[in-house]
Amino acid sequence: MDLTKVLPPYYDQNDTMQTLQKILSAVTDDLENGLSDTISECFVTTASKLLPRYEHLLGLTVDVSKSDRFRRERIRAKISGAGTTTKSMIEDVSRSYSNGEVEVIEDNENSRFVIRFVGVLGIPGNMADLKLTIEEIKPAHLEVEYEYIYNTWADSSVLKWETAAAYTWEEIRTVEL
Repeated sequence: MDLTKVLPPYYDQNDTMQTLQKILSAVTDDLENGLSDTISECFVTTASKLLPRYEHLLGLTVDVSKSDRFRRERIRAKISGAGTTTKSMIEDVSRSYSNGEVEVIEDNENSRFVIRFVGVLGIPGNMADLKLTIEEIKPAHLEVEYEYIYNTWADSSVLKWETAAAYTWEEIRTVEL
């Protein structure tokens, strides 16, 4: 903020006051930016410099080679995974990694549960980290399985050969038809 603009008009010709106000303007701008940065670091969704601290506090491996976005997702998943593990907690964590809807199917008789990705076709990105997080929060006696949704031959029958030729076989399995 330019503090010279809030001075009364009789300081317009005072070089000493103008210089002083310009110096003070620069200092207050730096303070304001510093405060804004500090507040941003207080929240996982906007933090960048303090991500290693959040990871350390939560017992996560610090991996600076991963993107800040990925690291924030993992921290948020770990925070939401704190406490007693429930079906809705596993759904929330899985949803945060896959960016799509999921179903958790409990199979108590066989001591397992299934995570079915119904909001995305194919294998969601970042599955390796989702699996790590699920292993950290699930009860040790339960086994987990992952199910993915793909297009079937019946689904792809709506395509004409000319249209289908533009896709690879893998793309036909995972593209929205």
